[in-house]
Amino acid sequence: MQQEKIFSGPICFTGLIDSFFTLYGDGLGYRIAVGVLDIIVSVCVLILLSPVMLVTAIIIKWESPGPILFRHTRIGINRRRQDSMSERALEERKRVFYGKPFTLYKFRTMYADARVRFPELYTYKYSEEELHTLPIKILVGKKRDPNEFNDSASIDGSFVDDPRVTRFGCWLRKTSLDELPNLINVLKGDMHLVGPRPDIAENIAYYSKAHLRKLDVKPGLTGLAQIKGRGKLTFQQINDCDVEYVNNRSLLLDLKILMKSVATVLKSDGAF
Repeated sequence: MQQEKIFSGPICFTGLIDSFFTLYGDGLGYRIAVGVLDIIVSVCVLILLSPVMLVTAIIIKWESPGPILFRHTRIGINRRRQDSMSERALEERKRVFYGKPFTLYKFRTMYADARVRFPELYTYKYSEEELHTLPIKILVGKKRDPNEFNDSASIDGSFVDDPRVTRFGCWLRKTSLDELPNLINVLKGDMHLVGPRPDIAENIAYYSKAHLRKLDVKPGLTGLAQIKGRGKLTFQQINDCDVEYVNNRSLLLDLKILMKSVATVLKSDGAF
C-alpha cells in the first residue's frame, strides 16, 4: 500500500505529460491545440472579412424586412455518455434535448415570415426511405420522389430551390457566406472550427443509437461530411461521416478538413 502512494504521484504526472503531447482523441494536447486554433482562425477571419460582412448585412436589410442575423437553437455537446444509458433513459431523452442547447448565429437567408408562409416545411417528419435516399438539401427543402434523383447533378440547379430562401439568400448559401457568424459561436465556446454540424432537436430524434456518438464532441463550423458532399449526402450518410470523424479526430485530421473545406467552399460544391 505504501509503495502505491510513493509511485502514484510520478505515475499520474507521467500520464499528464503523455496526455499533453497527445494530439488526437481526448488528449490534453489535442484539446489545447484545437482551442488555440479556434481562437486564432476565428479572430483573423472575422477581422479580414469584416468589410464583406458589413456589405452583406446592408444587402440583407435592404432586400427584405427582418433581422440581419438568424438565431436558431441547436444542440451542442452531450457530456453524458449514451453507452451508459438504459433504453428507457434513451427514450426519455427523446422528449428533451440530447445535448446542451445553444443559439447558433447565421446571416438570415430566408424571409422573416417563412414559417408562417410555408408551415409544411417545418414539420420535420421523415420516412425511413427519405432518411436513406434523399439528399439532405432535398429533405429539408422541397421533398421530391427519391426516384427523381438518380442523376446526382439534378440536385445542383434551381430544381430544388427552397421557396423560403430570398434571392440574395440563395447566393449567400451557395458561397457559404451565411455561415460566417458561426465564428461568433466558435469564440463563445459553443463550437469548434471542425466537428459535426450542429443539428436541431427534432432531427436528433431520428438518430440511431450509434449516431448519438456524434454528440460526444462539440459541433463544428465544418466537418468530414462537409468535404464529402455536404448537401448531396443523405441524412444517414452525414451522420455516418460525423461518427467517423468523432472516432478518428486528431489535429492532423482537423487541419486537413479545414484546408479541404476552403476548396469546397470556393467551388460551391454541395452548398444548400
